[in-house]
Amino acid sequence: MSQHALSDQQVDNELRKMTAFIKQEAMEKAREIEIKANEEFEIEKSKLVRQETDAIDSQYEKKFKQATMSQQITRSTVSNKTRLKVLSARQELLDNIFEDAQKKLNEGAKDKGKYQKALKGLILEGFYTLNESELQIRARKQDYDVVKKAITEAEQEYKKKVGKDTKGTINEQQPLPEGSAGGVWIVGGDGKIDINNTFEARLELLKTSAAPAVREALFGKNENRKFVD
Repeated sequence: MSQHALSDQQVDNELRKMTAFIKQEAMEKAREIEIKANEEFEIEKSKLVRQETDAIDSQYEKKFKQATMSQQITRSTVSNKTRLKVLSARQELLDNIFEDAQKKLNEGAKDKGKYQKALKGLILEGFYTLNESELQIRARKQDYDVVKKAITEAEQEYKKKVGKDTKGTINEQQPLPEGSAGGVWIVGGDGKIDINNTFEARLELLKTSAAPAVREALFGKNENRKFVD
């Protein structure tokens, strides 16, 4: 029996079937990778399995590889742009939170009882850190009365805990600016060493120390991070 050569239409049909088969496999593999990818759509590895490629001419194979590479590059580009947008939005939210906190700093000095307690803690922290017999305290002029009371309480507790005296004196020659939200500035070492315990300075410290916890509370734990701040 003689063998009949395939017609052009049959060849074309076979190529189309093979093309569809390979494209289907590529799409299935891509979906598997996407399912396993993390929420930021990072593509780790992608392998397309092709079968019976001998029936596909070299020109189509080259174009197919180029198309696949282009698809991967496009997907990676979109993924990176999306990730950057998400990170930018998260940072903007954090900035807004701390900006709101900045606006509310002045409220911390309204309740005199709570303010005096807070001042005592800030002054006592300076006493412990500097560990000197005499220290200068810078404060807002309108806070002098409550600061004097806080200094007295801090001196008493310092002596009780450390076993020696220390004396804090308000430096009326260098008050904190009137625009300050409150707090104190403790100065020792004959003016060479100081601790900025104003509300503004403490908020700046909080931005650094508390930002990771705030970020996790808002957005959840980042499983991709191996180390924490």
